[in-house]
Amino acid sequence: MATIPFIQCKIFPVEQTADYLEKRFIKHLRLLRSGLVGQPAHEVELLGVDNQELHETRITHLERSRIQKRVKKLIARRQEASGMGHLQRDERERLTALAGGVRLATVKTEHQADEIAAALHDEMPWMGPATEQVWRAMRRSVREGSIGLRLPPILLDGPPGIGKSFWARRLGRLLTVPTTVIEATNENASFGVVGSQRGWGSAGPGRLISTILMEHVGNPVMVVDEVEKSGTATSMSGRAFGLSEALLPLLEPLTARSWSCPFYQVKFDMSWVIWVLTSNNYHALPEPLLSRCPPISLRALTTDELVMFIWREGRRQGTSDVALDAAVEAFKRAGQASQPSLRTAARVLQRAADLECHPTLH
Repeated sequence: MATIPFIQCKIFPVEQTADYLEKRFIKHLRLLRSGLVGQPAHEVELLGVDNQELHETRITHLERSRIQKRVKKLIARRQEASGMGHLQRDERERLTALAGGVRLATVKTEHQADEIAAALHDEMPWMGPATEQVWRAMRRSVREGSIGLRLPPILLDGPPGIGKSFWARRLGRLLTVPTTVIEATNENASFGVVGSQRGWGSAGPGRLISTILMEHVGNPVMVVDEVEKSGTATSMSGRAFGLSEALLPLLEPLTARSWSCPFYQVKFDMSWVIWVLTSNNYHALPEPLLSRCPPISLRALTTDELVMFIWREGRRQGTSDVALDAAVEAFKRAGQASQPSLRTAARVLQRAADLECHPTLH
């Protein structure tokens, strides 16, 4: 994986603590008094001056106090210059871990892109329009010689139960990148995704930055499920915080390159993040979001497609044909009472696997 700068602030070496800097200043003062400032270490040894002699060079209490004040002032100026002076110590340490940048997953060849697309299509052929868009984007990324995989934001629109978020998770596994699924209906407006500003009772970083901080991968798959059903939080001053509005700067590459986190109040490069939004009715979404994520219309599944899914997934998991026969029968009976869906197929498949591994009690 390639590595790119991620956090847009100046980060000083974490090991340069106040104690470390104080020792450096004291050593410099001792070298200065010995007339050895600027001399290479090996030449100091040739002159017969060792660490013990330097250590015995007297430093007064007043000089040590002045050094400590100088160190304190230096650390304060470093924090101010870093752009992280407003953060708590543990928060600064968390972000300092990103000093070396983050890794980017990549698709190295067009053949690899073909294999990933073929695997997706083989498992979920009804998601063909979405798979084709990702396939073309992967091949374009290879042709352009991109240092990492960059996919345009995707909006999957279709009836519930067809596996939109399942497809997104499978995409993440095939790309070998972290995948985070966010249920928009369960989140407090934008806070769960992008975080909330300090001053709110529930202030904290969002799932987006938390995922990257934990995995150190700059292009994870972020899935926002049923985005059209997200609510809107309102502050005491009457300001509204909606998920769609919070996503807009993240879905636009130019603004995503310098995205300011509401919680950390530091800028990050989020332009590589792979966004997959799902909806059951894209007409409920605002036009600015739709202009960045043109919806990909998907159809409902047929019973035959779901039966094929049960057999394919079951065999991949090692479930016996006898158990899968029973699962298919149970699925068909369930489909007589309601619209067949991937959720129902997954439940009967899991039930068949459980019964096969754990005999029933008599």
